[in-house]
Amino acid sequence: MLYAALSIAAVSFIYPFIWMIGAALAPMHEISGMVIWPVHPGWGNFKYMIAKIPILHSLMNSLLLASITTSLVLITGSTVGYALAKMRFRGRQTIFYVIVFTMSLPFQITLIPNYITMVNLHLVDTFLALILPFAVSAFAVLMFRQAFQGLPQALIDAARMDGCSEWRIIFTVLWPNIKPVIVTVAILTFIGSWNEVLWPLIVIRNENLMTMPQLVTLFAVGGRADSQLGVKIAAAVLLALPVMIAFLFFQKHFISSMASTGLKD
Repeated sequence: MLYAALSIAAVSFIYPFIWMIGAALAPMHEISGMVIWPVHPGWGNFKYMIAKIPILHSLMNSLLLASITTSLVLITGSTVGYALAKMRFRGRQTIFYVIVFTMSLPFQITLIPNYITMVNLHLVDTFLALILPFAVSAFAVLMFRQAFQGLPQALIDAARMDGCSEWRIIFTVLWPNIKPVIVTVAILTFIGSWNEVLWPLIVIRNENLMTMPQLVTLFAVGGRADSQLGVKIAAAVLLALPVMIAFLFFQKHFISSMASTGLKD
């Protein structure tokens, strides 16, 4: 009964994705009556979408931006987390509590200040406007702090005795011991950066700089899809594909980290 219940739950979760892929391959007249897979699948919706918008160029933009943002978050999160976990200085706990508090604030609260900052720095319509506001993540700091606290201090002391700098300790001594945490932070940051739509819509107007979610959103609601549902679904499938592939490759580390990483004072 347990396996039957889990199977039903799995089918209920995966059915919409299978239907979405089928609808992306289906002719327009088959979508409304399609149960799970079209009778005459084809690539017409994808070809129409590629002809209408520079989707492949926006795909490369999103991959580049998400990769850079993820790298910066890993670097800033691990360095700040290391300082809060292993260094002793006045105000350390206060800084940590402030960082945790900021996790409860939605990004929309800082939307206007961030936009004014980008305008004053003349960064509107640049890739930097999409990267800088997300280069530091409170969640990443929290995850790295908890991971570093679980490592023995003797490991760090031994590295210092061997002449390692603090930077080398973080990236060559401690990082290999917290791979699941690194993968978890990387996946969640990549997904968050990849799926971001509101901020790019505000700071990017040049189509050559648009991210894939931004371009797909404008394509779906701006009329360029000519009200063709299959074309819109094809764009959504192409948008979801990189994230699904990344998760399939790293799901073992992701699940391991979520199961083993706890919160300690």
